[in-house]
Amino acid sequence: MLRGISSINLDPKGRIAIPTRYREELQECCDRQLIVTVAVNDRCVGEPGCLWLYPLPEWEKLEQTIVKLPTLNKMAGMLRRFVIGNATECEMDGQGRMLIPEKLREFAQMDKKIMLVGQLNKFEIWSELAWTAKEHEWMDGGDTEGLEELGTLSF
Repeated sequence: MLRGISSINLDPKGRIAIPTRYREELQECCDRQLIVTVAVNDRCVGEPGCLWLYPLPEWEKLEQTIVKLPTLNKMAGMLRRFVIGNATECEMDGQGRMLIPEKLREFAQMDKKIMLVGQLNKFEIWSELAWTAKEHEWMDGGDTEGLEELGTLSF
């Protein structure tokens, strides 16, 4: 399970170092094979400032779900274009580093400071500025969409 949040740096070559606490798990579950792509929001368009990073087996599960979507459905098409169309295979090197492709770094407006956010089966990779802005938006609490569906959730 990928959980927690880490502040990491993007090096001049466009690489990030995966925190040590995740490296062994990623070695075991996917032999350091990862997929990075554009994150999408609830409208199936790119989430500004955010990328998704999947271990290969989790990515393959997502592909199997997406391939079953109707080809003529507008939202399914947008989802495929953003998520599958921007997907790039990455390999974590022996020092735990991986290159984020330039096109994806530009999309997410990534500079030096990055936030790596565990999401159980994947990571979100945020530019620090976008993450901070989203945190303030979420803390505002004005959006209640989907709240009823969580009604039976207990902590």
